[in-house]
Amino acid sequence: MTGNMKEWKDQKTRCRWANPDNPLYVRYHDEEWGVPLHEDQKLFELLILEGFQAGLSWECVLNKREAFRRAFDEFDPERVAAYGEEKQQALLADPGIIRNRLKIGAAIRNAGIFRDIQREWGSFDRYLWHWTDGKTIHETGKDRSPLSDAVSADLKKRGMKFVGTVILYSYLQAAGVIDSHEAGCFLAAHP
Repeated sequence: MTGNMKEWKDQKTRCRWANPDNPLYVRYHDEEWGVPLHEDQKLFELLILEGFQAGLSWECVLNKREAFRRAFDEFDPERVAAYGEEKQQALLADPGIIRNRLKIGAAIRNAGIFRDIQREWGSFDRYLWHWTDGKTIHETGKDRSPLSDAVSADLKKRGMKFVGTVILYSYLQAAGVIDSHEAGCFLAAHP
């Protein structure tokens, strides 16, 4: 074991942030976080959810993910990009999601830009993974990097909101572009 890491009931050691009292969070750590993701709709979902996380914990957002999926039409970028005022008001009234006017507006705006990137690159997956030539980077102990700085700057230049470098770093970790499982974690590439 390393640092504050502890062994769990199942005899596996996990990253310090994984909450042993939340099975949903443990499953997210074990099965999703840091796994290379290449499906555009899932990449869009993560991008929007990371924006909603700003100022909150990922656990809070993860606990509401199913409600977000329902409210945002399973994160279909075409449908989200077409949301009008009536749908925005419905989202603001939905108690299952984080009801923040700026974040909801950003999600809709970002959906249109996401589609623009898909058209330009053939897929958002190609755009995202071109930054690392399709390779996963292994690093821990950071909340931003030159990579997240560059991707954030590009997305902001394109007009996206809630895509600062710290949010983008978390996004890159979640999408598996950056693998940050801590030394000692049973999923660490370099134990």
